[in-house]
Amino acid sequence: MTKLGVNIDHVATIRQARRAAEPDPVAAAILAEQAGADGITVHLRSDRRHIGDRDVRVLREVVKTRLNVEMAATREMIGIAAEVRPDTVTLVPERPEELTTEGGLDVIRHRREIERAVRELRRDGIEVSLFIDPEVPQIQTAAETEAKLVELNTAAYSAAVPLGLKEWEGAFAEQLDKIVEAAETAAGLGLRVLAGHGLTYRNVAPVASIPEIEELNIGHNIIARAVLVGMERAVREMLLAMNGIALTE
Repeated sequence: MTKLGVNIDHVATIRQARRAAEPDPVAAAILAEQAGADGITVHLRSDRRHIGDRDVRVLREVVKTRLNVEMAATREMIGIAAEVRPDTVTLVPERPEELTTEGGLDVIRHRREIERAVRELRRDGIEVSLFIDPEVPQIQTAAETEAKLVELNTAAYSAAVPLGLKEWEGAFAEQLDKIVEAAETAAGLGLRVLAGHGLTYRNVAPVASIPEIEELNIGHNIIARAVLVGMERAVREMLLAMNGIALTE
């Protein structure tokens, strides 16, 4: 069964809108785990726009499943990871002006920098995942680094099916086929495969059903639902949606 990692960044986004103490992303992580989440993900950005250093440190003490920290491959971030020791670090591209991560790492172009980061993180006993677009050349290059995991960027797939599934439409089939091919290629090269970005209750099931994908990382759609129905229910409903069970309300 495909696992679910819950990204709680946007709990912190709501908190930072008022520079208040609440809502607490650590409390959200606890509720997500209680509801069946297999891991907790946060993105520690260089501008600290939502998750902060203290959040990461407290989460390291509290999370009972797995803590995955997304970060850029910078000296500052690698140093923080060495101190905090999350279970996994996912290296992602980052631009100061972006609203959210806009694409996968260009492992081919930045191979030397990425290899250095992977080597240093693994030396500290931290698993490393590379967030990459579902493109065979990128996957092949990722396999030549010391990273053992890749997270396939599902943004293009999610954009093709923003409201619901229409399997007969070319865009849906084309983007899903790309993810399937990428997952099969990565697994064939000995990489563990994860996926995520933009996935929703309405479009998650086909990706969750790809055998090579062991875990999905989902954030915004779960937090958006949690604002209305609560964190635990939102997580449970996503687990059902991953198995093709649609929301009733």
